[in-house]
Amino acid sequence: MAFFGDTFLNILSITTAMSWGNQVKTVLLLGLLTGLLLIVGSLLGGRAGLFIALAFSVIMNFGVYWFSDRIVLAMYRAKPADKGTHAHLHKTVEEVAAAAKIPKPKTYVIPSEAANAFATGRSPNHAAVACTEGIMKLLTDEELKGVIAHEISHVKNRDVLVTTVAATIAGVISYLAHMAQFAAIFGGGRRDERGGSNIMGLLALAIITPIVAMILQLAISRSREFLADRSGASIIKDGAPLASALSKLDKAALHHKLGIGNEATASLFIVNPLKGHSLTSLFSTHPPLEERVKRLRAMKF
Repeated sequence: MAFFGDTFLNILSITTAMSWGNQVKTVLLLGLLTGLLLIVGSLLGGRAGLFIALAFSVIMNFGVYWFSDRIVLAMYRAKPADKGTHAHLHKTVEEVAAAAKIPKPKTYVIPSEAANAFATGRSPNHAAVACTEGIMKLLTDEELKGVIAHEISHVKNRDVLVTTVAATIAGVISYLAHMAQFAAIFGGGRRDERGGSNIMGLLALAIITPIVAMILQLAISRSREFLADRSGASIIKDGAPLASALSKLDKAALHHKLGIGNEATASLFIVNPLKGHSLTSLFSTHPPLEERVKRLRAMKF
């Protein structure tokens, strides 16, 4: 578990300029995920299985962490933004990055009429911002600047690292839950006095813990969106442009969808590209739009 402790310290050290309310919430949620992992591991009692699950999840998720920019950009067919055709986009990204005091991210355009944008990359020195053709047609210059500030905040706050840690822990929990399921199935022939309760406990572990882990992971994603809204507005000293942009984007998402992608990448976008597919806000990658707009409009500079 030393790996997770070191990672939490790294997250704390790189987020000193962030809103402390959201920072503390993120750390608490990560702590709950870790606590759940330790509980599951202790209930199963198999240290070897725990370390196998940990190794598998770390390799898988940190592979994604290192190559996330190339994977996601290729998935959405993003192309480098032409400096002639998209001069205004380049200028906006450059201005906001300078205000945020980070290097200018690589700038991409997604060939889609859907209005959306995302940022990715493992650090401010290895980052990319991508906007759809639709979002540049829909928004005013100030609204687009608000969106870019939100995305650059994700880069500055190193949200790819935070979400990767959350995905790693949740992945280990899911793996261990599957182990519990097999243990319940293949251990069902035992006839000791506690056999029945052990089997029921393992089944409960297999069913409940992955759901709880997913809810906590999604809560972290929503917390980071609130944080990016706030810090993005702080960069440009105005929350109104982003609030206005979010209202437009939310309505546009009902009419134009990306047509590609899945839940695994939905959290990257400024508004959920799979809008309408989630059963409840509890299982959503994004906070309620009304709450985001309300908070942005209430900000004072």
